[in-house]
Amino acid sequence: MASIPPFVNLQAFEAVARRRSFALAAAELHLTASAISHQVARLEAHLGVRLFERSAHGVRLSAAGEQYLTRVSGALQAIGAASDDLRQGVRNSLYVHSTPSFASLWLLPRLAAFAQAYPDISLNLSAAHTHSDFRLGQADIDIRYGVPHWPDLVIEPLFEEKIVPLASPAFIRQHRLKRPEQLLDVPLIQSNVSVVQWSDWFKAHTNQRAPERFVLRFDRAMMSLDAAALGLGVALESSTIAGRHMAEGKVKPILSLDKAVRIKAHFVVYPARHGKRAPVEAFLSWLHGEAAKNG
Repeated sequence: MASIPPFVNLQAFEAVARRRSFALAAAELHLTASAISHQVARLEAHLGVRLFERSAHGVRLSAAGEQYLTRVSGALQAIGAASDDLRQGVRNSLYVHSTPSFASLWLLPRLAAFAQAYPDISLNLSAAHTHSDFRLGQADIDIRYGVPHWPDLVIEPLFEEKIVPLASPAFIRQHRLKRPEQLLDVPLIQSNVSVVQWSDWFKAHTNQRAPERFVLRFDRAMMSLDAAALGLGVALESSTIAGRHMAEGKVKPILSLDKAVRIKAHFVVYPARHGKRAPVEAFLSWLHGEAAKNG
């Protein structure tokens, strides 16, 4: 195993990096600022790199420190979570990581059913655009969005999605939207991270090129849908992920669903060894069952 620095040194580094202050880190860890400074210095000597830049204005992470914090903080969180589980007697813990929009729009409304079916499993859900690092023990399962190229991991698609132009009913009435070509004359909302872009949709369903300028741009489907619901323009999003918005009448497809681009872009991903854990098996079975019903 690679040489691991003393835990107290890592803990001091993480606290200083998070608080941006030796004094605040010292107060948090119930140590003196001098002790924290010595622990960070020992870590820097162990690694052979400078982790912080110190000046009269305070302390900030060096480029190497920023990179190191990304890896170390996740590992410390995993250790803390595992320790809490053990201390509290939790045996069937399950850590699921997901993209933010999928977590809030699709997964969260269904979690009550999972909790009812598996009351003995303690589910921990986190969400971010960045993928979970399985090497650091950050998650048992990661629900990812994008093109599936993740070597050495089990990759299971969840459902086929229909990507369609969506807008509020009032917006559709106001602009009398009935034909694909009319979308060139109304504000379009851009989802920057979407696998299917407006250029793909226009190419598939019109003879026109997509506009190069958009009234609004977002990096989350949730914000694009909320903007469309507020009448700010037309969003190009998954009718599956937009299911709750559509059910509540906030948005609806402008055209029939045969004017959709069909893709598989949400995947559940995990190391093969994780699939042998009973809580993981239970969650995967439940998740695919829900996807089959609601995809």
